[in-house]
Amino acid sequence: MKINIIPFKNIVLPALLILSFASCKKFVEADLATNLISKEDAFATDASATSATLSLYSYFPTIQAIQYQSWLGGLSSDELQNTTANAELIQYSQNVIATTNSFYQFIWNYPYQVIRESNLIIDGVNRSTGISPAVRSQLTGEAKFFRALMYFNMVNCFGGVPITSDVSELNNSFTPRATVAENYSFIIADLRDAQNLLPETYTGTASLKVRANKWAATALLSKVYLYNRDYVNAEAEASKVISSGTYTMATLGNAFITSSPETILQLATLFGASSFTSYRTTSSANNVAPPAYVLNNSFTRDFELNDNRKTSWVDSTTFNAVKYYRINKYKVQTATAATLGNEYTVLFRLGELYLIRAEARAQQNNIAGTQNDLNVIRTRAGLAITMAATQTGLLAAIARERKLELFGEYGNRWFDLKRTATADAVLGPIKSTYRSTAQLFPIPAAQILLNANLTQNPGYN
Repeated sequence: MKINIIPFKNIVLPALLILSFASCKKFVEADLATNLISKEDAFATDASATSATLSLYSYFPTIQAIQYQSWLGGLSSDELQNTTANAELIQYSQNVIATTNSFYQFIWNYPYQVIRESNLIIDGVNRSTGISPAVRSQLTGEAKFFRALMYFNMVNCFGGVPITSDVSELNNSFTPRATVAENYSFIIADLRDAQNLLPETYTGTASLKVRANKWAATALLSKVYLYNRDYVNAEAEASKVISSGTYTMATLGNAFITSSPETILQLATLFGASSFTSYRTTSSANNVAPPAYVLNNSFTRDFELNDNRKTSWVDSTTFNAVKYYRINKYKVQTATAATLGNEYTVLFRLGELYLIRAEARAQQNNIAGTQNDLNVIRTRAGLAITMAATQTGLLAAIARERKLELFGEYGNRWFDLKRTATADAVLGPIKSTYRSTAQLFPIPAAQILLNANLTQNPGYN
């Protein structure tokens, strides 16, 4: 995963400032600080409401939630190994996470901050009388997309989590955990709304796909249906994106650049320099320092002979005579506001949609359709067409291709092991401390102290 920067010229309202005036006025009347504007003013016009909503894309919790989803998910699976001495990261790599582990802020607190801001935007936009219908639809759709994305990540990390669409902090303080099914129903409803509200085209600079459109919502919805084993709808939604004519497969070397025809949504941020660049050292020279996150030693052995993904998307560095394999999907290590480079973080791309549809088709025993989709991925990698010709064989082939195609991208490998019920078989033999209950992260102890209606996941009491 790569985090880069881009200045959103229209952003005039930092996200955290919006949050300051959500629901407190009925308790305390105070004049606004001179550097703040009221919630009412924030959503008074198309321009101000758009600025408030654009802040979702550059909001620090958004960036951190996505970044740490990749890192912590990778460490928890068989994808990444940690080279640091950080005891709390070691807990993730060994699947023995304490309920007091401070990294929960990135995958619990920050997602809820994004959800809260999304709720405020939805409420503010729809209460406003000064926003045009087209802008109201787009901004509501974008906020619902982000809310769905955060809940999707959380339900796959923790199981059922509290659901809220209320802008009042007090009303949300003691909300109990919802069921997984309730979480997914909420996510699907948000994404269905986003599909209907968002345009097919990209708003702003079309070559920079940095704002969610209908196809971004459809891509996530397809993934949600796959995770819910609703294979008919997973195939249908993936097919909408694939057949839209908007995207084509890129070459391996161009898959993660800003002009990639494969990209469905890419993320650019306001946060400066390159402190968020993932997986790589600050220098490409050997013996400078080991990368903080590297591929597990066994990972590269899974590539077939002549798989060009190994040469294009993996590189190595040596430190103290130890060779480390690094994720090399993004080539630019540093960036500044003056030199942004040509790489933004790709959230969704066409390659994943082919794999989603392949799996959905395999589950419906559509052998030829599955082979066709799988071969799109294999051909791009420089491999021969698949020899798998049965449902069982094709599902195994898809699992392998997902591992080698999507590594380093948002915890996909961790989620795949859990949803396909293969986590025990894969992780048990390679991690002596692994237990089945580790498939769900613990609910943070601090959150249970704040909300007595929260219950802990099994294995952490």
